[in-house]
This record gives sequence, C-alpha cells and structure tokens, in this order.
Amino acid sequence: MGALLVRPGRRAAIAILILAQGGALQGVAAEASGELGKRLFTEAASPPCAVCHTLADADAAGAIGPNLDQLKPDPERIKTVLRGGMGAMPAYDSLSDEEVDALAAYVSSATSK
Repeated sequence: MGALLVRPGRRAAIAILILAQGGALQGVAAEASGELGKRLFTEAASPPCAVCHTLADADAAGAIGPNLDQLKPDPERIKTVLRGGMGAMPAYDSLSDEEVDALAAYVSSATSK
C-alpha cells in the first residue's frame, strides 16, 4: 500500500481535528456515564440508592442513610462503600465496575454543584 501524503500545513489541522473529535467523544461518554449513574441511583441498583439517601439532583429524600448533599463524598469513598458496604448499607456486589464508576461519578458530580 502507498503512504498517504499530506501537506505539512494540513498535518496540524488534521491532528487538531482528530483531537477535537476525541474530546467530543469523551464528552458524550461522560454524559452517558452521568445518565447511567443517575438511573442506578434512582431506580436500577437493587435496592436503589434513592430509597435511603437524600440527593436533590435525583429528587431523592431518603432518611435512612446519610444526606449525600451534605456529606459530599468523593468518588473513591463512594466506590469503597459500594464495594464493601458500611453500617446498614449492603455491598453492591452485583454492580459492574462500569456501573460503580458511573454511580460514583454521578453522586460526586451532583453533590459538588
């Protein structure tokens, strides 16, 4: 196969376009992750986090667990508690790594507003 010849000035433009598209894809992935995290929080996790926790972004007013709007946990703390449980909260062993990451990112983002 022959090499693709690109004029030197066009190389930079092509590189910028590729990087911009990569950034846009990351933005789409982050948005999808946020939607997944919110869906897990409100309805898909078993039991849903919203049953026990208060989180304004999710219109959740649970009173069993801590108020996440006040606690403002960071993503690593959320992941640790999801994986190992804490107090009355069970471990969420059925969640995939992707789901744990999405849920942690969502809660952390929602409480930092």
